[in-house]
Amino acid sequence: MKKGIGLKWTLVLMGNVACLISLMAQPDSTVLTYQEYLQNIRLFHPVARQADLKYQFADAEMLKAKGKLDPELISGWDQKQLDDQLYYSKFQAKLKLPTALGIGVVGGYERTDGLYVNPENTTKDYGLWQLGVEVDVLQGLVVNERRTAVQKAKVFQQLTLSERQIMINELIYNASAAYLNWQQYIFFNDIREENVRLAATYYQNTRESYLNGEKTAMDTLEAFIAYQEAVTQQQKNQLDVTKARVYVENHLWYNDEPVTLQDDTRPEPYQNQILPVAELLPDTTLSSHPVILAAINKLSLLEIEQRLKREAYKPKLTVRYSPLLVTDKDIETPDFSIQDYKLGMNLSMPLLWRSERGDVQSGELKIQDTQLELGYKRNELQNKIRNSWAQQLLLQDQLGLLTENVSNYKRLMEGELEKFRLGESSVFLLNKRQEKYIEGQLKMVETYIKRQLEILNYLYFSNRLVVE
Repeated sequence: MKKGIGLKWTLVLMGNVACLISLMAQPDSTVLTYQEYLQNIRLFHPVARQADLKYQFADAEMLKAKGKLDPELISGWDQKQLDDQLYYSKFQAKLKLPTALGIGVVGGYERTDGLYVNPENTTKDYGLWQLGVEVDVLQGLVVNERRTAVQKAKVFQQLTLSERQIMINELIYNASAAYLNWQQYIFFNDIREENVRLAATYYQNTRESYLNGEKTAMDTLEAFIAYQEAVTQQQKNQLDVTKARVYVENHLWYNDEPVTLQDDTRPEPYQNQILPVAELLPDTTLSSHPVILAAINKLSLLEIEQRLKREAYKPKLTVRYSPLLVTDKDIETPDFSIQDYKLGMNLSMPLLWRSERGDVQSGELKIQDTQLELGYKRNELQNKIRNSWAQQLLLQDQLGLLTENVSNYKRLMEGELEKFRLGESSVFLLNKRQEKYIEGQLKMVETYIKRQLEILNYLYFSNRLVVE
């Protein structure tokens, strides 16, 4: 008898605990919408700001390339004085004006004085002016480092735009996946809480029936175990919620500082179509996809470099011609004579061309490797797009079936509950009906999120996730 009374009071205490948990009110929550989330990322996330720096990198590279065409001023002065004698004094100044072709304009002034000046450097008292050209007749006339640098800088600007778009796309893709994952576990948590409330209610009813002599202690214990299992599952899901929240917080920044969400912050309802449903694209070359454009731009850079490498097969022949302008005291302007000039040439060439041939062969292999990579990426993207589209259609059909199943599971559970109240059912059957109902809801939410993730994949693969 005493054992029976002890068991009754234990069941009463467990019932009061269950009532306390089930009646706890849900606090008011703050909703972080998907668009607000994305807006924060685009404005403040470090990766988004790094991507914007790509513009400045491209401008800096173009400025650097154009600098190879900058005029260059060269001057020098040298003097020797010994035993009160001026051995020599030499002054020279040059201005070089390079051009995109292998032609450079050179102008300058030189003046020498002293007892021991090399005769070939001797000038008149008022110096010597010159203005002429240097021409790379063979190697470097059309294809040269200066022109190549500017061409590469222009391609690099396009490559930078593609790389920036790739960075933004990856950031938004990863952030969206984190948000959807957070959605899933938040709404899993809502379902788990409903499961706890249902289990607590069933346990209370069973306990009361036991106290009234209608149910056995074993039925009451079974209901309490079901309640404990529901609480355990909710606690496990709460760990997933915490982890998913951290992934979302990793993408939230404000003024160079990471942002932490408030405890009551929730995502918007999972039923909302937060991503646009795009139509299936026909088979295409994906010519505007940043991944493809980046590969094409890298290929263009290699081809530009290859042209310069092939140019090295030509001998180096530089011809220089500068008319000399003599200045005297009695002449206001420099005197020009066709017979006064400097003329010269330099010729050089390797005998075996091994270094040049190796450089060209290496460049050809790099081009071939990039072409193979480009073809692989095109095919991979097209397959991913088609597969993602097929997955969307399949998941959409599954959603219709799952929604209907959840409605039917709920009707079965409610019917089983009514039979239980009339004493025509058992705790075991009631728990099974509830288990199917809860599992159906979880599967429906999971499929909703899977479909959203597949839409995300499709938009990402087809380059329609981010609209600039």
